[in-house]
Amino acid sequence: MQPANGRAQNGSDGAGGSGGASSGGGLRRASSGGAFRRANSRGGFRRASSGGALRRTWLLQFGLLGWALAIWGRLFALQVLDYHFLERVARRQQSRLEKVQPRRGLIFDRHLHPLAMSLQVDSVFAIPRRITHPRAEARALAAVLGLDARELRARLGASRGFCWVARKITADQSRRLRALHLPGIYFQKESKRFYPKQRLAAQVLGYVGMDGHGLGGLEFSFNRQLAGRPGRELIELDAHGRPLQLIEQAPHPGRSYVLTLDEYIQYIAQQQLDQAMKKTRAMRGAVVIERPQDGELLAVASAPDFNPNHIDRAPPQALGDVAVSDVFEPGSTFKLVTLSAALNEHLATPSQIVNCQMGAIRVGGVIIHDHKPFGELTVTQILAQSSDVGAIKLGLRLGPRRLYRYIRAYGFGQRTGVPLPGESAGILRPPRLWSGMSIGALSMGQEVAATPLQVASLFATIADDGVEHRPQLVLSSFAGPRPERRRRFAPPAGRRVVSARVAEEMKLMMEQVVLDGTAPKAQLPGYSSGGKTGTAQMVMPGAHVYARNHYVAWFGGITPLNNPAVVILVMLENPIGLHDGGTVCAPVFRHIAERILPYMGVPRDLPLAPGFTEAGGGAAPPHGGPKRTFVTPPGAFRREAEQAKILLARLDNGGRAAAGASGGDSVVLDYTGGERLPDWTGKSVRQVVADCQRLGLDPRLLGSGLARRQSPPPGAGVRAGQQVIVEFSRRPAPASDAASAAGNTLATANAAVPASATIRAAAATRRRPRVQRLRRQQFRHVRPKRRF
Repeated sequence: MQPANGRAQNGSDGAGGSGGASSGGGLRRASSGGAFRRANSRGGFRRASSGGALRRTWLLQFGLLGWALAIWGRLFALQVLDYHFLERVARRQQSRLEKVQPRRGLIFDRHLHPLAMSLQVDSVFAIPRRITHPRAEARALAAVLGLDARELRARLGASRGFCWVARKITADQSRRLRALHLPGIYFQKESKRFYPKQRLAAQVLGYVGMDGHGLGGLEFSFNRQLAGRPGRELIELDAHGRPLQLIEQAPHPGRSYVLTLDEYIQYIAQQQLDQAMKKTRAMRGAVVIERPQDGELLAVASAPDFNPNHIDRAPPQALGDVAVSDVFEPGSTFKLVTLSAALNEHLATPSQIVNCQMGAIRVGGVIIHDHKPFGELTVTQILAQSSDVGAIKLGLRLGPRRLYRYIRAYGFGQRTGVPLPGESAGILRPPRLWSGMSIGALSMGQEVAATPLQVASLFATIADDGVEHRPQLVLSSFAGPRPERRRRFAPPAGRRVVSARVAEEMKLMMEQVVLDGTAPKAQLPGYSSGGKTGTAQMVMPGAHVYARNHYVAWFGGITPLNNPAVVILVMLENPIGLHDGGTVCAPVFRHIAERILPYMGVPRDLPLAPGFTEAGGGAAPPHGGPKRTFVTPPGAFRREAEQAKILLARLDNGGRAAAGASGGDSVVLDYTGGERLPDWTGKSVRQVVADCQRLGLDPRLLGSGLARRQSPPPGAGVRAGQQVIVEFSRRPAPASDAASAAGNTLATANAAVPASATIRAAAATRRRPRVQRLRRQQFRHVRPKRRF
């Protein structure tokens, strides 16, 4: 029964499960469904597993392919597209290619005294990434170098690799910085231009910028030759920036130049110009000293000047070269052109009388007045008294075309060709642009503008018997070490402007300007001289009219007249008070000439006036007056660097500091004290040479036997290196020679007479017949005379 009930129960259970399944029956069906799925799991799971693996394989393959494409693209970009950029970056990180600046050439004066040289100094740079305490290091650097700490800190933070801190510092600053041992701060040697004579010939020499490029004067004109060719330096660095290998290509040093300037003559010119500027309170000034035989410029001074060692402190108005770049009306100095042209065209003679119409003449509807009324004057007196009316009458005889041709022949309206930047050609209009009064204005030096160098060339042409030589500033150049024998550039051939006879007549007429004319202050003790004054009104800018109280004063002089050694031109713009050339410029000529003529070894051609004697190349005043001294420019003996001694060799050896006369940066050298020249009369050549060696003098011995004459005279103050001339003879000294030697010593006050009277009397006794004076023509090698 139970089995039957059990089946029935099972059946009812089965029926009940089929109709409304209980929890137990549901579980069993679910279990049977899971068993079915398990029964089919091998085949079904196999199919699901193979499909997923395939998908994952494809995804993996596509991922690998994309990754390979990305790497390949990046490699392509690095190796092809960005190759050159990355190569440059790598080179910057691994190596550094720098230029090695060559040694800049030197500039010497004619005696091979250095005027411009280059010194090796330290420059400071920083590697900011290696600086541990930027703020503290910036303060330390600023304290030593005199910089702003905040600005320096900003510069250090703006770069990671390289930053200049300061360039071309002083030796003291370098020593103090090295003692600090600051991390990330390094030093590099650079070349710095140095001018040992400081202000001497500053406008001629020019100056050099921070990068070593010439920015003015000869430094600019010859920059490529002076700079040389730079070398190259390749430095390989490791990961820490330390150098591993150095490959260097040696630089080629620049050429050195030897100038025609003389250091001593240039110094005297600048000194006297500075004194004249202070005395007259002039705005600008210039002095040009030229050798007439070949056009060599011995000195070119301009004021105001500057110190090229401290170019950042120089005022802008001082950078220009007044003697070469600025133009002025030459005034009455231009009458030399008018009168020499009239003489050369046989339209006048020195003794011909011209009616000056009491100082008034009408030209082109305009009445021109003389500075004082003159009646009848000879042509010589027209020049001596500087008569405008007389010069205009001679200009009218020439006519516009001939006058213009002579003006051009003397070099006006064109550059002289000196190798200085900014040289002006002046202002000269052709005759077709002249007005009715232009010929009158040009005859007396108006309506024309010229540089002081051009006016000096006019005087040099007359001094050299009418032969014009272009001014020369460079004697020679060389590369490498200083040669034993200096090569010299051959000066160009001279060009005749007027005949030698006319030039000789002009020199005699110019002598009267000094003796009896407008320049008595240009008389020289012991030397003949001639010249011409000029006082020109300045044109008001933009108004085209002459200013009432703005003048340019001129004086040009030749000395000595028998055998001219130098031409000296002095120009002062707008002197306050007295403004005529004979008053403010002629004394400057005298002070310069009486110092440089003995230095150049030029023998005297006139006896000294009683009461005058040579003292250090100058004249000592009679009656025991004050001694003449040379005052150096401020700072002329200050030491700027340890490697260079700042001195003026020809001044420092012979002078001694005058007691109580120096102060500040000025040093007063007394050349009337110190060593005195002994009396060699009656001594042998050996004794004279021994004395010269003891005193450090340069003897020039003439003849043989016993000494009879000497220049400078006995008792004169001398300096080391000065040339002395001693004449020897085997015959007994005549009484005249003894009297002459006695007259060369310092005379008493009772024997003093006016110098002008003595020079005038000596000039009258030394004149020779004209034919004999012109005998020097046959030794001139010039081109044939040109016709105008």
